[in-house]
Amino acid sequence: MTDLFGGSPNNTSLSDRDVQLLDTTLRDGEQAPGVSLSPDEKAEIATALDAAGVGTVEAGSACTGDGEREAIRRVADLDLDARVTSFARGIRDDVDLALDCGVDGVNLVVPASDRHVERKVGTTREAVVETVADLVAHARDHGLWVEVIGEDGSRADLDFLERLARAAHDAGADRFCVADTVGHASPERVSEAVSRVVDLGPVSVHTHDDLGLAVTNALAGVAAGADLVHATVNGVGERAGNAALEEVAIALDHCYGVESVQTTRLYDLARTVADATDVSLPPNKAVVGANAFAHESGIHTDGTLKDDRMYEPYPPETVGRERRLVLGKHTGRAGARAVLADHGVSVDDDELGEVVTRVQRLAERGKRVTDADLLAVAEDVQGRERDSRIELRELTATSGGPLPTASVRLEVDGEERVASGTGDGPVDAAVAAVRDAVGPAADAQLESYHVDAITGGTDAVVTVEVEMARGDRSVTVRASDGDITRASVTAMVDALDRLLATDADSPDGADPAVAND
Repeated sequence: MTDLFGGSPNNTSLSDRDVQLLDTTLRDGEQAPGVSLSPDEKAEIATALDAAGVGTVEAGSACTGDGEREAIRRVADLDLDARVTSFARGIRDDVDLALDCGVDGVNLVVPASDRHVERKVGTTREAVVETVADLVAHARDHGLWVEVIGEDGSRADLDFLERLARAAHDAGADRFCVADTVGHASPERVSEAVSRVVDLGPVSVHTHDDLGLAVTNALAGVAAGADLVHATVNGVGERAGNAALEEVAIALDHCYGVESVQTTRLYDLARTVADATDVSLPPNKAVVGANAFAHESGIHTDGTLKDDRMYEPYPPETVGRERRLVLGKHTGRAGARAVLADHGVSVDDDELGEVVTRVQRLAERGKRVTDADLLAVAEDVQGRERDSRIELRELTATSGGPLPTASVRLEVDGEERVASGTGDGPVDAAVAAVRDAVGPAADAQLESYHVDAITGGTDAVVTVEVEMARGDRSVTVRASDGDITRASVTAMVDALDRLLATDADSPDGADPAVAND
């Protein structure tokens, strides 16, 4: 059987192709409802994109307003290796506004389908062709790199799409982009459209995910000859979003041997964008979701421990991730033993059987089983009492006034420590206070923070779950309280305590000094 790429799946027929990515997170991604990026956030994301080797960064739409132009200028002044562009409508003023921002190029959008030509813009095909020739020449005269985007190109008459692409290239455009603006197309349609224009000059493809086909359609465009793919980090964008940059990049790399970016930076990039946009990553998200390299099933866990490629298409390190063994209803002996070993706990076969049984019972009651739960079960089965090194004695936090503050009193290795901190909110301030009190040993990274459940009524209880990592070790802990700040700090302190205990118990880990100096 053959596929759209002219060979069997996972072939290497494209391995000699140079395919680049154009990231439009800062423009098309920001059009997602509720997303608004500050100049600082745009600069941070652009820097991360550049570090990952993304070739072109579309920084925004200069025509939007003064604030957007300030952000575009900020990105343009970063001296990135990436080309920095601005989106521009088919209006000369838009090109001039982009020039004023100091960008390297423009993504000039013009209508391609009759629906957009006649009903949206209220013009004719002939007028669109004339506009393209005029604006491309104007932009090129001012030294700009120019990409002409045929908006709604997947629904365009292909004869006209070809005519539009020819006019763009004849006027000096660097490339023409076939846009599946509303996520309408099948892979076959994208392939057909790209094939009609690819012989005229370099071609890009811009796809949306309304049918869940954005990445597939992007790959179909590449197979047909496109050498640049528009994408957004995490697929963030209007409606159902855009082709996800990390998914396009790993698909090109894994399936076709095409290296478009430094894939090891993809996870950090995804986290940066998720934090800036406040659009969280779904756990089942490909490449960067929490479950992408997580294993709970006893069969899968056992197989993965024997051969790490058994149930994974590629190693998690490829995209800057680590494998996780998750505890739950389907946990088996091999998985439980491995997680316990990661925390420096050894059990015999009888103890292991009892631990697994109790973990499964916890999960069957609808309880999410954390590392702390597993360790508590093991302690009980073995008749051990936990010797905590860090304990929370007192917490106060205030959110009134201009700057939230918090203070904590901890007992650290038998010594009382008091510290205070400030932050963006009471939780942030309390976490800062804990880190100050614990000292250098609190250098663990907060990998994830979830408000897991809130009960209703005046006696509402919030459950907070945190994952913290120190070196190559991580731990998940959950705490519940009527106050979200106390629940958060309790979970964090417990996580730090268990990480320190793991370091002390590990045969290859040094017991770090817990001190303020």
